[in-house]
Amino acid sequence: MSQPVITLWSDSDFFSPYVMSVYIALKEKGLPFTLKTVNLGVGEHLKPGWKGYNATRRVPLLDVDGFELSESSAITEYLDERFAPPEWERLYPHDLKKRARARQVQAWLRSDLMPIREERSTEVVFAGVKKAPLSEAGRQSAAKLFDTASVLLAHGNQNLFGEWCIADSDLALMLNRLVLNGDDVPEMLADYAAFQWQRASVQRYAALSVKRVG
Repeated sequence: MSQPVITLWSDSDFFSPYVMSVYIALKEKGLPFTLKTVNLGVGEHLKPGWKGYNATRRVPLLDVDGFELSESSAITEYLDERFAPPEWERLYPHDLKKRARARQVQAWLRSDLMPIREERSTEVVFAGVKKAPLSEAGRQSAAKLFDTASVLLAHGNQNLFGEWCIADSDLALMLNRLVLNGDDVPEMLADYAAFQWQRASVQRYAALSVKRVG
């Protein structure tokens, strides 16, 4: 089988949590890929000359042998099906119910908790920026995050489903928006986020933004 030609498009600052999810997925799969950037700040992604213009005009955009796909959870699911075990590592749990739950967690993190995403941008995570105290809406959103994550991790394991999956990285990022800002986070959840953040694929992505900021 010939090696697939893969290109991942990212924002030029490497601040996108959704690019991070896809980047981690590719690294976990051990798939070689070319990383390209588009400058969102100057609206480069909104110009017809950009490859992703006819998709959603957003990053991440993945190109695999000419097949272009956007939206991070769609991309990671596609990668897990196309580059499946045993030859490649698994991104989602093998068990059907756990796999569905992992997708639920991903969809929840992408569609809810807006006050956290607004008041704790990923500049906190990737550039060390410190933000003002949370608003009332932010505190309520954080409480919801803590309650839900505590239920998901009530088993006491270091991963959501017994072994790592892509949803672990996504949940850890959401928690680290608060942890790395210095907000009060339950110790169990802070420890979970810190453990997940040490994964090699996560650290490699984090290093991209550090290099960019530096």
